[in-house]
Amino acid sequence: MLSAFTLGLFALVASSEVSASPKPVPITLQSRKTPRGQSSGLRRRALSAISVPLDDFFLGTDLQWFGNISVGTPPQDVSVVFDTGSSSLEFVSTECTSCVQTPKFDPAKSSTFVRGSRTTTLDFSTGVGVDPVVNDDYVLTVRSGTDTVTVGGVPAKNVSLFTIIDQTPAFNVDPFLGIQGMGSRAQGFFAALVKAGLPSLFSLFLTPNAVGNADLLVGGIDNTKFKGNLTFADQIGSGDWEVESTQITVNGKTTSVLKQRRSIIFDSGTSNILFSTSTTNAMYALISSDIKPFKAEPGAYGLPCAKIGSLPAVIDLTFESQQGTPFNLTIPSSELNVGPFKSDPSTCQTLINAFDGLDLVGGSVLKHYYSVWDVGNQRMGFAPNGESQSSMTGASVI
Repeated sequence: MLSAFTLGLFALVASSEVSASPKPVPITLQSRKTPRGQSSGLRRRALSAISVPLDDFFLGTDLQWFGNISVGTPPQDVSVVFDTGSSSLEFVSTECTSCVQTPKFDPAKSSTFVRGSRTTTLDFSTGVGVDPVVNDDYVLTVRSGTDTVTVGGVPAKNVSLFTIIDQTPAFNVDPFLGIQGMGSRAQGFFAALVKAGLPSLFSLFLTPNAVGNADLLVGGIDNTKFKGNLTFADQIGSGDWEVESTQITVNGKTTSVLKQRRSIIFDSGTSNILFSTSTTNAMYALISSDIKPFKAEPGAYGLPCAKIGSLPAVIDLTFESQQGTPFNLTIPSSELNVGPFKSDPSTCQTLINAFDGLDLVGGSVLKHYYSVWDVGNQRMGFAPNGESQSSMTGASVI
């Protein structure tokens, strides 16, 4: 989920931490290597990579992947989306009478919880599901605090967090308690684990619901879960995870609009794809003239459900590796249909939403790739998801 904070719409600071260009090639690159001068340091690491199993929130389409952390002393399990589109930790507390999720975190049962004096609202520009955010329907009221946060049995003390004390009804469908931001700067529990000896990176294995076994690996890379080698690209965002794209093609074709360079945010907490209106219209024009804006939900598009299954819609997002080689991240046709609109079940919503001023991709891309979010080296790595669904073996670090 991309909060308004990450878009700079309000200040919230957590105190813790067909183209003439070269033809893109499939994702293949050199083998992963330890950065020069770091091998001896890595051998001294005191902690092993921490694996967190992730559940898939599925409602006709994959919406969110979430897993457990523990908060407090003694620890209370708190289910969270590990969200690369935000930076703070917030979750439902017993103070929230509008929150329907259970079991709520009870601050009174934690001897290490320190209540803060600040309350604020967090409004989100992308929500939990596939529908566009309309009329500020995703807003949390939160109170600051600190507590011990434990991940994989490793505690981090005095982590800044926010307890949710009120929420808008749009959040009620969530099967999880909150959001753990995993922005491009190490903060919170992640910063504490890095300080304790973990490499400053994490990996996401987000899979379709039918596949399962998704997980987050903090401080490592599981080479059993992807095919070939990782391709790395520079991360250029200041807080957001952002990579520059050289062009977009749809069904092998492009236009002058789609050949423009743009920075694309990668947000693990967002289900759909968001692009400016001009880019969205250009993409849909290469798919079908039947795709139209859905007036009841500004920013959304759709077409009769009877037509959507036969449409080819292979979308290639082209980037450059750190070696200057173009590569594609491909979204297959199967992702185009995200289900019927509630207000008009005969019309099916299509994947890309219009949002001027923002280019962003989420789970519809990430569930087809193993992704490495390298905070220390400010880069992102991608490789196609592998067929192996084994538990973590052969994990390695960059």
